[in-house]
Amino acid sequence: MKKRLIASLACSVALIAGSLSAQDCEESKWGAEDEIGSANLVTPERTMAALELVKQGKSVPLGIVIDSETPAFAPRSLNLQVVQPNQQGGAKLTAFGYPGNYNDDIIQTWVGIGSQIDGLGHLGEKGYYYNCNKEDISAITGLTKLGAHNIPPLVGRAVILDMASHAGKEVMDAGDNFGEAEIKAAAEAQGVSIGEGDIVLFHTGWTEGKLESDPTAWVSGEPGLNVNGARYLASLNVMAVGADTWGIEPIPPAEGDGAFYGHVVLLKENGIYLLETMNTGPILRDGVNEFMFVLGQARIRGTVQMIINPVALY
Repeated sequence: MKKRLIASLACSVALIAGSLSAQDCEESKWGAEDEIGSANLVTPERTMAALELVKQGKSVPLGIVIDSETPAFAPRSLNLQVVQPNQQGGAKLTAFGYPGNYNDDIIQTWVGIGSQIDGLGHLGEKGYYYNCNKEDISAITGLTKLGAHNIPPLVGRAVILDMASHAGKEVMDAGDNFGEAEIKAAAEAQGVSIGEGDIVLFHTGWTEGKLESDPTAWVSGEPGLNVNGARYLASLNVMAVGADTWGIEPIPPAEGDGAFYGHVVLLKENGIYLLETMNTGPILRDGVNEFMFVLGQARIRGTVQMIINPVALY
């Protein structure tokens, strides 16, 4: 009798634990084994539709130039060395069949610096990441699941929403935030819509206005998308969300929001990618609100993030 009671209690505890775990994560709509989330929205039909937005034949980089002086979320940094192997003292490489010389480079860097994509293994909650993957995917040698190398080329229609103009500012202030109402109003003012599979970028003026003139202020705070706005975009089934800021959400956070909790909503809960420090200003000044977006990131196995330079075609 006592053994049956203990077994019954153990079973009950296990069921309760399983129920609690189920509440902490939700299986992806693309299946329990899915690792690419919203990249499933890349289709030949959406790619062909995006091609129709290329009317002027222009291409603009969405990535910024970075170096060892670029501020980043601590303790991230970048160091570059250019070397001339086996060419000390002016020696030439006669093995080439001629007196050759060449440069090579060595880089020591965090890959979450400057313009970057946040993969689905970047931020989670209560020990879970996207699609109920647990913390044991985080090996020191690289993620065993959800690595950014898995992300296929992201190609589709992108829109830029000018939140700075909507706020009546050239550069929004740190802590300024926007949600569903502001996003809808800015889109209506610009005459653009947001559809399933779109890449949505926000222009706040922050990087153009602060990065060079006050790099300390640039990395110490930022305007951005609040949690209400993140949930709204997720409801539209967008592919990616980005901004001309280093972290997407406002710092200090909006009242009632946890810092960077939009990362949890978009990455963990919905498998939607984040694109940070996007170069949005030149495209807006060219009178363009929507364009074809193309990204193929470096495929280093197991990375959480990756430095990127997407291309805007219009």
